[in-house]
Amino acid sequence: MSRFVQGADRRQPTLLPDCLDDYVAEENAVRVVEVFVDDLDLRALGFEGMTPEPTGRPAYHPSTLLKLYVYGYLNKV
Repeated sequence: MSRFVQGADRRQPTLLPDCLDDYVAEENAVRVVEVFVDDLDLRALGFEGMTPEPTGRPAYHPSTLLKLYVYGYLNKV
């Protein structure tokens, strides 16, 4: 993911709380969505943009956008 927008590691300790991962409960559905999407082969499923162009602003990784979409759908957002 070199040409994609890079987010901060949520397990990285910060000032308050110890890390962002502490805000999310272990039984939260977002954890299931993350594991599910991470196990998918997005290139084989036909997702475009898995190999970004070298010009312009870096894009968000398709797996990140899919996670947001699925989580929003589950929460009727």
